[in-house]
Amino acid sequence: MTLLIATLGVLGVASSGPLIAGTLGATSVTALAIAFWRNAIGAVVMAAPVAIREPKAFGRITRREFGWSVMAAVALAFHFACFITALQLTSVAAATALVCLQSAWIAVFQMFRGTRHRWPVLIGLGIAFVGVVAITGFDMGSSPEALLGDLLAVAGGALAGLYTLAGGKARQSMATGTYTTLCYGMCAALVAVLALVSGQPLSGFDAGGWLGIIAITVCAQLVGHTAFNHLLATMSPLLVSMIILLEIPGAAILAAIFLHETLPAGTYAGLGLILAGLAVVVAGQRRRSGSHGPDADRREAELGTD
Repeated sequence: MTLLIATLGVLGVASSGPLIAGTLGATSVTALAIAFWRNAIGAVVMAAPVAIREPKAFGRITRREFGWSVMAAVALAFHFACFITALQLTSVAAATALVCLQSAWIAVFQMFRGTRHRWPVLIGLGIAFVGVVAITGFDMGSSPEALLGDLLAVAGGALAGLYTLAGGKARQSMATGTYTTLCYGMCAALVAVLALVSGQPLSGFDAGGWLGIIAITVCAQLVGHTAFNHLLATMSPLLVSMIILLEIPGAAILAAIFLHETLPAGTYAGLGLILAGLAVVVAGQRRRSGSHGPDADRREAELGTD
């Protein structure tokens, strides 16, 4: 059963990039519409159990919890805006790998806050950086649009790191359902404002567009995220974090099968370097967080997925 749940989780998050790219390419759905409905539906789904079991939970949210939730929601909104737009400009495999650098960004942000990482983390960051250079170098020779997509994906990874760190602060005292409802809801509201300002419609799509939005929400948001949240209660955070990294090759394989996406050999080498580097970073961070006890280890392991 654990293997089945892990497989569903990997397929769920790995399908995000191909599903988004396919929906954007074949329908009139806009990037911000996907981000809006994904978060809006996610907020409603997460709010229902909280409203039934503990209806007063939202009234007990403190100013500190609300502040960290707002920060997480803002980072998440711009993360989705960057990542989904990147999928329109560069390959699914490259965008997914570059946005998965959120684990490396977390390590970098921690360094700016005075954290001293073990040498494996620094080596892993270096390996991942070489992978980024390889991917962006090949895309620079391909087209300016692909390079812009790569840069947006990198920015999306940094924003995902901020989202994870802010969410970790909020989750220290907030239940999962309360936090995700608040965060997803505020994220959806901010994306709606961005859509209004940029003139991107949030409705009026054909049946194929709505089907794509539902598929993205169910596969990536509900199945993928729920599966990994469940695994964190039954498996070590290190192992769960390593499993999540399978999103990188998973997205590349799915894009090759269903979108017929082919990449230069050098780009595949870059994907491999990023995957290897992130694995080293995650392992090094988990060894460090493990010295602070299981609760700290679990909080540090809460990684965002797309």
